[in-house]
Amino acid sequence: MKIKISLSLFLVFISSVFSQDKINIDRSIEITLENNLDISFYENNMQIAKNNSSILNNGFLPSITINSDANTNSQDIEIETPSGLSGTLEDSNTDNFSSNFSIIYNLIDGTGRKFNFQKSKELFKKSELEVKEIVENTVLQLYIVYFEVVRLMQEVEIIESNLKISKERLKKKLLDNKYGQISSVELLSAEVDMNNDSITLLSSVQKLNNTKRDLNLLMNVDLSKEFIYMSDYKLLNKEKLISIFENGTVGNTSLLISEKESNISIIDEKRIKSTYLPTVGLIGSYGWNKSVNDNPFAFYNKSIFEGFTAGINIRWNLFNGGSRIISNKNSKINIENYKISRQKLSDELTKEFINAYETHINNLFILKADKTNLEVNEKNFKVNLEKYNLGLLSSIQFRSAQLKLMKAKLSSITSKNNAIISEAYFLKLSGKILSKGLFM
Repeated sequence: MKIKISLSLFLVFISSVFSQDKINIDRSIEITLENNLDISFYENNMQIAKNNSSILNNGFLPSITINSDANTNSQDIEIETPSGLSGTLEDSNTDNFSSNFSIIYNLIDGTGRKFNFQKSKELFKKSELEVKEIVENTVLQLYIVYFEVVRLMQEVEIIESNLKISKERLKKKLLDNKYGQISSVELLSAEVDMNNDSITLLSSVQKLNNTKRDLNLLMNVDLSKEFIYMSDYKLLNKEKLISIFENGTVGNTSLLISEKESNISIIDEKRIKSTYLPTVGLIGSYGWNKSVNDNPFAFYNKSIFEGFTAGINIRWNLFNGGSRIISNKNSKINIENYKISRQKLSDELTKEFINAYETHINNLFILKADKTNLEVNEKNFKVNLEKYNLGLLSSIQFRSAQLKLMKAKLSSITSKNNAIISEAYFLKLSGKILSKGLFM
């Protein structure tokens, strides 16, 4: 019966493992770009900006209208003429029918149609960059959370391995104590160390589970969904990093957005200047009108009018109380302010970019140093383990060697994680975080 239950649990476990999807950072980015709600929101705004930039929304096409009307009028009429004729007419009906087709087109638009169109195009390009910036920020956040999951998984494995050593040590101390070879103090020390390792493991598992849910939330998938997380990530070599560094922040998305804002301010100034020009429009229409009445005293009882009308319309706002003059002055100031803001942003990004590069280079050095330290600690622990098993090393000395090895392992995975995140941040500042694969 026990065998059947164990086999059943094993099959459930195997089934759950094989039902899990394998995922790496690239796949998690794909899922996020498909599902993330913030990205979807900004993409919708970008679509609105695209619609607004259409020629259909900027006054370049003519206005065409068709009007039709039909009405009837019934009234009682009483008349008296100067020659003495008089009479009354009850329920006299008059029927009127009319249709009109008209086209209005502005040849010259003093309201800045051309510059409004240019501005709408720039606003669309700016919205594209804003979506790109949201995507970049989300991807950077994804790097942080995803590789924290990977780090915590490795941490759990390291602590589990450490706990296994502590359990074996306690098992050995229980056996030694049984035969009176050690004091109760040594046994208690081994038990305390094992309990501490168990508590550390529980804490790490809890952090891992919480971070997995953070990642699922970021990807907008079921919070309870489990993945098989891959850690196959290659850092860029130093030559490629130097190449990116030499290009600076020219591709930085925030800087490109600032450039678009500056362009828009220049277009606004031109649009305001265009209001000094007249508006010249062409007007053309075709009309048809029919009127029928049964009044015997009327000059005529039926009339039909039809024909074309064409004309030109000129409007010129010579002075509007001075608000246009103020708007023109303010637009010049806005252009200068945008230039100042862009320069300030450029300086700040350059400083941050240099800092990020140096931080990443330092993290690469630390990663290399930690790898060497780990190799040394693994060798030392192997020697200390042999001495401990031979009784040539005290429990305190062995525990110290055990903790040093665990610390070296944890430091190694942390330094790898720090290097990945610092590289991602460096690429984000350069504007190349979405195209990292091109540099591999």
